[in-house]
Amino acid sequence: MPMPTGIGIIDTMIGFPHGDMKAVYAFITRQTKDRQSTEEYEFPVEYMFKDVPEKGLVGTPDPVRVTLGEMDRWGIERALIGVGTDPESVSARALREHPDRFIASTEVDPNKGMEEIRRIVRLSGEYDIRALTCFPAGTFPQVPINDKRMYPIYAKCVELGIPIFCCAGVPGPRVPMAPQHVELIDEVMYDFPDLVFVTRHGCEPWADLAVKLMVKWPGLHFSTSAFAPRYYPKAVIDYANTRGADRLIYAGYFPMGLSLERIMTEMPHVGLKDEVWPKFLRGNALRVLGLEK
Repeated sequence: MPMPTGIGIIDTMIGFPHGDMKAVYAFITRQTKDRQSTEEYEFPVEYMFKDVPEKGLVGTPDPVRVTLGEMDRWGIERALIGVGTDPESVSARALREHPDRFIASTEVDPNKGMEEIRRIVRLSGEYDIRALTCFPAGTFPQVPINDKRMYPIYAKCVELGIPIFCCAGVPGPRVPMAPQHVELIDEVMYDFPDLVFVTRHGCEPWADLAVKLMVKWPGLHFSTSAFAPRYYPKAVIDYANTRGADRLIYAGYFPMGLSLERIMTEMPHVGLKDEVWPKFLRGNALRVLGLEK
C-alpha cells in the first residue's frame, strides 16, 4: 500500500500567493464578528493551522512561478485554480501561459441569479471552465447547499457537463455552519441525478454521513482539501478501500493553509490500497473534470 511515485498528480485545489491577504479574504471577514477574525488574522482560519504558507510568501514577485515550483517539486502535473472576470489576474495569466499545467474553475455567487449564470457561460468560453466551486457559508447572504438560489447553478453544471466542488461540514471561518450541513446534499442529488457533486473541506463532523450518501448517490464524490493527510477521515479512507475507490479525489490547500511539503510528507502514511492510489491522486480527477483524453 505504499504511495506510488511519478504518477502525475492532479491537485483539485491550489492557489497563488497574494500581495494583500486581508483584501483577498475580506469576503469572509465582512460577515465575521469576533475580534480575532476581523482584526488580528490575515487568514480567517489561522486558529486551525500552525503554519500558513501564504503569510511567508506575501510580496513574492512571481506568484505563478512559486506555485509551479512547488508543483514540480512534489510531482503535481496539473492543478485546478479559480479564475474570475479580470483578464489581468494572476490566475488568468497562469492559464494563458501554462495551459498544460493549470485547469480553470470559477467560484459562484448564487445571490446574483441569472447574472451569475451568464458570467459562467462567458467564462466557459474564455477559459474552458472545467468546474464550478462554491462556499455556501461564505456567501453573503449565506446560501445553503439545497437553497433554490443554487438550483440554476446545478442545472448549468449538468448542461455544461462539469462538476461543482462545494464546501460541506462545519466551516473553518467563524461564520454560521447551517448552510453546509451534509444532509442537505441528499436533496440536491435527488433533484439532480446527473449532477457531479464533489465535497470540499472534510464534511466534518458528518464524514460518516458523507460516506452513506456516496453509497446512495453515484454522482457524489469527496475531495481532501484543507486537511493534512494524517487527519483524513477514517470512514472515507475505509470507503475508498472497499467500494468507493472511484469517489475519493486528491485536493491540497497550498498556499492558503498547508504546504505541499507537509501534505506530501504525510501522504505515504495514508493507508490506501495499491489499486486506489492512482485513482485518488490522478484518475478520478481527470474523469470528473472531463480530461481523461
